[in-house]
Amino acid sequence: MLVDSHCHLDFPDFAAERDAVVARARNAGIGTMLTISTKLSEFDRVREVADTYDDVYCTVGVHPHEAGREEGAKDVTRLAGLTHHAKVIGIGETGLDYYYQHSSRDDQRAAFEAHLTAARETGLPVVVHSRNADGEILELLRLAAGEGALRGLIHCFTGTRALAEGALELGFYVSFSGIVTFKNAEELREIAKSVPLDRLLVETDAPYLAPVPKRGQRNEPAFVAHTAAFLAELRGTTPEEIAGSTTANFFRLFSKAEKPKS
Repeated sequence: MLVDSHCHLDFPDFAAERDAVVARARNAGIGTMLTISTKLSEFDRVREVADTYDDVYCTVGVHPHEAGREEGAKDVTRLAGLTHHAKVIGIGETGLDYYYQHSSRDDQRAAFEAHLTAARETGLPVVVHSRNADGEILELLRLAAGEGALRGLIHCFTGTRALAEGALELGFYVSFSGIVTFKNAEELREIAKSVPLDRLLVETDAPYLAPVPKRGQRNEPAFVAHTAAFLAELRGTTPEEIAGSTTANFFRLFSKAEKPKS
């Protein structure tokens, strides 16, 4: 069994055939999917998707692109309050994106800090997005961890070795998407080989970033099997070991989620 630890099943890309997308994932051996919140204004739709399928969970949070536009992005009480639902198992995605800067750096930082506080207060893991902001991400994670227990992962990892090592030192997990299969991702592959097996996760970030051999198509959770198989070959192990380890890691980190009965 595999877990897609990060997808966006609520996005319009899947609206016309969401049942079929979930069915294909199940047929591909994907036992659990985590659909990720990017806007509080659309969180009800995210939660509804999770409620519809036994094997789908969700998070609550505001993507850094939306940090300056979404009401509640910096409201710890609101973020924490929305985690009381049984299917909400994490905080995010949150973080810093200084590549596009659709929201100001100040708004992104304030929202990230609020999400980190909500994660500490609820005990749920935080899902971190980092682009062109590795040093500041580590700075804020270290500050937050110094104020209390903090768990989480760097999702869709494309950062530096320093970010990977710093996150691992904090007890975080590192998740790889289809980007690791891309031709020009040599540096990323070297980092992927070095992440300890007990801290490794896989994801699609669907509908984006379909892995080779599906590159150019709309991504979907079933395709996480290709990323997992690629990582197995890269690391000199078997797909079964990657599947077993990444699945165990997911349920260790997202401990509120229930493991499938079979």
